[in-house]
Amino acid sequence: MSSEVSTECLVLGAGPAGLQASYLLTRAGRDHLVLEAGDAPGTFFTRFPRHRTLISINKPNTGWDDPELNLRTDWNSLLSDDPSLLFTRYTPRYFPDADDMVRYLADFAAAHELPIRHDTRVVSVARPDGDFLLTDQRGTTYRARRLIVATGVSRPYIPPIEGVEHAETYGEVSLDAAEFTGQRVLIIGRGNSAFETADHLVETAAVIHVAGPGSLRLAWQTHFVGHLRAVNNNFLDTYQLKSQNALLDGTVLAIRREGDGYVVPFSFARVAERVKEIRYDRVILATGFRFDASIFADDCRPRLTINDRFPDQTAAWESVNVPDLFFAGTLTQVRDFKKSTNGFIHGFRYGVRALHHILEHRYHGVPWPSRDLDPTAEAVADAVVARVNRTSALWQLFGFMADAVLAGPDGSLRHVAEVPVDHLHEAVARGDFGAVDSYLAVTLEYGADHDRVDPFDIDAGRNSQQDTSGLDARYLHPVVRHYRDGALLAEHHMTENLENEWDSEDVHVKPLLAFLHARLTGPAVGAP
Repeated sequence: MSSEVSTECLVLGAGPAGLQASYLLTRAGRDHLVLEAGDAPGTFFTRFPRHRTLISINKPNTGWDDPELNLRTDWNSLLSDDPSLLFTRYTPRYFPDADDMVRYLADFAAAHELPIRHDTRVVSVARPDGDFLLTDQRGTTYRARRLIVATGVSRPYIPPIEGVEHAETYGEVSLDAAEFTGQRVLIIGRGNSAFETADHLVETAAVIHVAGPGSLRLAWQTHFVGHLRAVNNNFLDTYQLKSQNALLDGTVLAIRREGDGYVVPFSFARVAERVKEIRYDRVILATGFRFDASIFADDCRPRLTINDRFPDQTAAWESVNVPDLFFAGTLTQVRDFKKSTNGFIHGFRYGVRALHHILEHRYHGVPWPSRDLDPTAEAVADAVVARVNRTSALWQLFGFMADAVLAGPDGSLRHVAEVPVDHLHEAVARGDFGAVDSYLAVTLEYGADHDRVDPFDIDAGRNSQQDTSGLDARYLHPVVRHYRDGALLAEHHMTENLENEWDSEDVHVKPLLAFLHARLTGPAVGAP
């Protein structure tokens, strides 16, 4: 017999983002329920990555005793007030095993007694009367005013290639490398899952080709951790050192079955789009994942974007076409796609916390946490220097998350931590932070065109660590921008530093003070 459960907010998915959202809702005393299809939190990590090694770093030994600083090299922990619930306590491995993540998430949920219903697979989401109405596989319905979707990208992305049905997917292909002995293998895809698979087959396959359009992007150059990581790039040696394997730059036009194998016409980008037909014994798709919107009824189906792989979202992580439908976790990477870290735990844990502040303000009238500053350039400089030398949120979500200093018409100054830059501009314009005459946004950023420069090329140039302007800095460094009504008035770059310590009196503090003195004029921040 079916029944109905009502709550204020439903969270769909008990992965890292769902647990982080539930922890914050629980701590705030908000009525909510988490619905999880699996029999435990973090079901995704019981299957992925297929070869069981995470590429999110885990560094227990930093030499620091500051827990905030330690989160800079802990890419797996969720945010909580319990120091025993840090992932770094679960394994010393720099690249940990996925099973450690499963164990960690289960402990996190249990320790905080999060309200999770396991074995609850939602089969439909409707909105017949203003509330969201979710139905599970048993016919039980769940009603709520708000819905936070934290399911991740749960379906494989299948590219539009003729004959693609002949390919095996990354999620289903055999892990027994012996099955590929002496075979010619094509792996379609250029991400970490493709190279993880190729590396697994190097010892048994005769020939491996990894294929995809565009130039290969390497994480150590682009600083986007979703690009190819060094831990997965051993395959590149076998290509460049002539061991029968190759990286194919171009487009797979079709996959045709012929006899016991396949013929694949391939259009090469490097040789004027020449097409060559290549024979393979196996074809594997490692082209990533996408969001599954199939459970949503027409009246509340979120609009999709980026090849229909992700739900389109506002600066508040709300669906652009369905009010009160929010997203958390890897789905939020649409806001900084292939630039920053919203697609990964070490980024989205801060995004979920920011989302919590947004929802608390919108639905409960709770202001974003802030603290007053003395209305002087010295007080602002002290606050900026202290934060950039400790913050993990701005460090991880570089160029996306900002601290703000808000100047009231009366000359008062308030410091607000960890606000997404796009949301900051919109929130100030709406008056969410009260009366604001002008404001400073403080971010950590890489320099312009940093992803086009070889960081190991000594001739490419790096500015001196004694250069007080900081304008040509290519590595991560603090940037302070001054805005009024969303318009940029001025900006200041603090010089990069090898140890990421931006507190030199002559190199960092005095130039910052000069900038702030120029901007903090009269009774309020900001004569332009």
